[in-house]
Amino acid sequence: MSDKLRSMQVFVAAATARSFAAAAQALDMSPVMVGKHVQALELELGARLIERTTRRQSLTEIGAVYLERCRDVLAGVEAADRVAEHLRTEPQGSLRVSAPSTYGEQRLMPVIGAYAAKYPQVKLDLVLTNRVIDMAEEGVDVVIRSGSLVDSGLIARPLQSGRVLLGASPDYLKRHGTPRHPSDLEKHNCLVFSDWRPHAGWRFNKNGEQVEVAVRSAFTSNTGASLVSAAIAGMGVAMQADMLMEPALKEGKLVRLLPKWELPSRPMHILRRPEARPSAKVRSFVDFVLERLG
Repeated sequence: MSDKLRSMQVFVAAATARSFAAAAQALDMSPVMVGKHVQALELELGARLIERTTRRQSLTEIGAVYLERCRDVLAGVEAADRVAEHLRTEPQGSLRVSAPSTYGEQRLMPVIGAYAAKYPQVKLDLVLTNRVIDMAEEGVDVVIRSGSLVDSGLIARPLQSGRVLLGASPDYLKRHGTPRHPSDLEKHNCLVFSDWRPHAGWRFNKNGEQVEVAVRSAFTSNTGASLVSAAIAGMGVAMQADMLMEPALKEGKLVRLLPKWELPSRPMHILRRPEARPSAKVRSFVDFVLERLG
């Protein structure tokens, strides 16, 4: 509380009790300090608020009017504090969340649906993008990022890492054969994500043996979903996130390749700004996601 508001509070206590000593006891301060607060207000206003004698204290005409206004001001401050505390403890208001496109569509959306059902007072705005955004500049409250984190000063919590699977359609394998070793992929058309660095190889690991294959491709795309669709259409071999590959694998539209070889997984994190006391909407959303995807 500011010095001015504190002085108002002390003045109201002294005027109501009609005693500096009684006000001092109620506020846990000395009568001398009560007098200093009242004197500070009188000096600033240029008017006497309380007439003081050795036997009694009474409000002046200005003091009586000022007392009512002080009560209004202090009541307004208390109401504002209650509203702020309510917003901090009860999830409500607008919450802007950003996530990678595929992860947001496949993994996060079911969680967001459940969160919205539990906290209907929160208005959610989901931004799906694969670029690294500036949370402050773009007004984002919570962000999910894949890959290694840079030291951004944000509060990061780990989510389940994204698994990667390799697959091709039965028709493609019938025409081109089934690779038995990662090096066999050099003879195949591999469907490559266009956002990967040029000439990036596909890395495999099995029992300590590491192999990197310089794949060739006649088709690239900037979305994993289109690469999986291309694989289903028999255009080549796709290496994509399990969330995109598994439905087609279960339906027999794709065949999983080299299942005994491990493919690189991508770490996932959920991040928020470094606030000591985050709002209820941010805190509840982060906890909700961690409970289901952490």
